[in-house]
Amino acid sequence: MGRYAASTWAPNIARMPDERRIATLLSFARLFEVTSLDDVLDLLDLLITDLLAGAEKSGKKERLRTLRDLDAAALTLKEACTVLLDESCEDPSVRPTAFSRVSPGEIERAIATIESLARSKTERYEKELVDRYRRVRRFLPALLNTVEFQATPSGTAVLQAVEFLQSIEGESRPDLSGAPLEVVSKAWRRLVLGEDCRVDRRAYTLCVVKNLQDALRRRDVFVPGSERWGDPRAKLLQGKEGESMRPKICQSLGHERTATATLTAFARILDETYKRIAGNLQDNAAVRIEPQNGRDQLILTGLDKLPEPESLVELRKTVASLLPRVNLPEALLEIHVHTGFANEFTHLSESDARVSDLPVSVCAVLLAEACNIGLEPLVQRDGPALTRDRLTWVQQNYIRVETLTPANAKLVDAQATIPLAQAWGGGEVASADGLRFVTPVRTLNAGYNPKYFGKERGITYYNFTSNQFSGLHGIVVPGTLRDSIFILQGVLEQQTSLRPTEIMSDTAGASDIVFGFF
Repeated sequence: MGRYAASTWAPNIARMPDERRIATLLSFARLFEVTSLDDVLDLLDLLITDLLAGAEKSGKKERLRTLRDLDAAALTLKEACTVLLDESCEDPSVRPTAFSRVSPGEIERAIATIESLARSKTERYEKELVDRYRRVRRFLPALLNTVEFQATPSGTAVLQAVEFLQSIEGESRPDLSGAPLEVVSKAWRRLVLGEDCRVDRRAYTLCVVKNLQDALRRRDVFVPGSERWGDPRAKLLQGKEGESMRPKICQSLGHERTATATLTAFARILDETYKRIAGNLQDNAAVRIEPQNGRDQLILTGLDKLPEPESLVELRKTVASLLPRVNLPEALLEIHVHTGFANEFTHLSESDARVSDLPVSVCAVLLAEACNIGLEPLVQRDGPALTRDRLTWVQQNYIRVETLTPANAKLVDAQATIPLAQAWGGGEVASADGLRFVTPVRTLNAGYNPKYFGKERGITYYNFTSNQFSGLHGIVVPGTLRDSIFILQGVLEQQTSLRPTEIMSDTAGASDIVFGFF
């Protein structure tokens, strides 16, 4: 009802009976309360990421500017310390000899310069981040007053720090002696406490904000009522229902009913594996340990390339010659003839509304969205099912999560009946993998990740595939967050009413049908 209210015209809502109109508007408000909360937290994550990127850029720029002063101070100390390594210089004359080369005042100034410019390995431009305190104050009061944070046991320390900031909000000179310091790491301690061990509000606030972002990304801290930043445990089976399902789930996974027994078995396997590997390490020519950058690194010898047998090459050519060359629209329509998946698409407001050749229009819109080509290449003026008005109408009223899910489920069910798919696997096992894309526009889901995107922003498309090679679920996630969080989210979004062995094979998410099937 909320999605219908968001997509329909206002006069359509105004013509509804009073009870239905109120229910529709209430659903709209509830739906967009969740959506707005998700957008606020996405924007918060984006703002903090930009603050960190700006602080790092400013810190690197300042470091390059002061590099000459650092070099000069280091050379001065090097001249004085050379005396300590001179074996011809006896102990009583070390200090006079060093001072004859470099005066005590020059050594003190060089030490002070190095202390002010040199950075430890744990520092990550925290000082430059504190300089951006005013930018944080622009949104922090509203954030603390409107968003309710909760935490798992591992995020309690961060939540206590956030609650302390909420308690002192609005005070110009608050008492910071009771500030929780568990979140203050070694790198932040020098800035937060200072030489007089008094808590600096600016540094403490930035430290908490940085830890809050990390905890939100790990879901150690979550926001009730949010869909993307909520508690991942909320969708787990709990109470009597969870206890009733526990034997079936544990049996399907091959685990004991208690966590202690399962962890004990894993610990025993890990210990035996470690001892076996350690005992054979000296005789294993494929593994060696070498020192690199002051640390011992495990080096694995690469595998030799195996040539493809002639039979495999011939088989590949034979299979390629047997595959017919067909257009993608024709293949999609043929799949509908075999499975009837397009019949699962119903109108947004009237589930029984039908028009002639509706599957043709649905398949055209799916193809346009899956290939990201838009509706224009599929428009045909002489075909009633492919006119621009028809395709636009179908796109707005038929393509949504509620119809994509059962349609994709039909494809998964049809795939499971194919003998070749049954030979591949039983459908009880699924793999999750992501495709990373650089995004040319600014969106909330896109973020910086130098490892994958260089200097650009990017996103990750996460796809779930069963061992029968059927697409189960697809989701677009920020390219900067931990992927493991979304693996759990994808599993939790499946229907929990199915048997454990069917959770990953007979359900479908809101993935695009063309991507999911092909």
